[in-house]
Amino acid sequence: MHAIEPVSIDEIRQAGERVRDAVVRTPLIRLGIDDAPAEIYLKLENLQPIGSFKLRGASNAMALADPADLARGVYTASAGNMAQGVAWNARRLGLPCRVVVPEGAPETKLRAIARLGAVAVKKPFAEWWSVLVEHGHPEEDGFFIHPVSDPAVIAGNGTVGLEIYEDLPDVSAVVVPYGGGGLSCGIACALRGCDPAVPVFAAEVETAAPLYASLEAGTPQQIDYVPSFVDGIGSRGILDEMWPLASAVLAGSIVSSLAEIESAVRILAERNSIIAEGAGATAVAAAMSGKAGSGKVVAVVSGGNIDFATLSQILTAGAV
Repeated sequence: MHAIEPVSIDEIRQAGERVRDAVVRTPLIRLGIDDAPAEIYLKLENLQPIGSFKLRGASNAMALADPADLARGVYTASAGNMAQGVAWNARRLGLPCRVVVPEGAPETKLRAIARLGAVAVKKPFAEWWSVLVEHGHPEEDGFFIHPVSDPAVIAGNGTVGLEIYEDLPDVSAVVVPYGGGGLSCGIACALRGCDPAVPVFAAEVETAAPLYASLEAGTPQQIDYVPSFVDGIGSRGILDEMWPLASAVLAGSIVSSLAEIESAVRILAERNSIIAEGAGATAVAAAMSGKAGSGKVVAVVSGGNIDFATLSQILTAGAV
């Protein structure tokens, strides 16, 4: 596949106009703790209609697609959130939708896919990952929407960065969960067009941090992947076409432990009454580590689609 080029600030602004009626302009609020190493703000993408930022990229990609291509139906490959973004738009447009999901996808996300009228097709993790690498599946028909490596998706995701800068123009740094790089790179492209001095850091979990390993080595690396409750991010490696972009526009990767991310989930619930999934809390854990700096640091809470049983276990474990 060809390397993905940075999207321009004009493309991101046009995406903002295009998706204005489909997405929520989410609030930016202070994290409710006094002893943090930075002045941490939360960009609450968990408040989108599907509980995730993925609605932005999916909406822009489908708005730009040829209607003749969409008429065949749409499909994507997703652990859950992009599935909901594509399914939400497909239902709005009256299109059939199928989603290739990895075995072990959380039940809360599978229920949401079904609720939106899409069909989930479970595949082993390796086969699911190959759909991302190959940009499609030979057994699926319809218009394929890549959850990451699509300039239209990245531009739609970049609208998060525009909103952050508009609401907090003196932002010092932004921390973004890293799954495939579509959100973090989109936000980084937006901020480069607004203020190139603002660094954007990826946030990863220690059980699945291929970007950190790749940045350390200077080349894409394969790592051991251990599934965890942080299911919305993490993989065995970096998508080849995303590596040049991610390594160019991101300031680095901050890796957090599962315990640190669980603590962030509890803090968000206790101090701000916010439900965050593991991926969304990873950015908060990274910001709380101090590794993104001590100024005004924005943590993107990318989603809130967490199984209630998992959430209950995390909250109970922190009870005194």
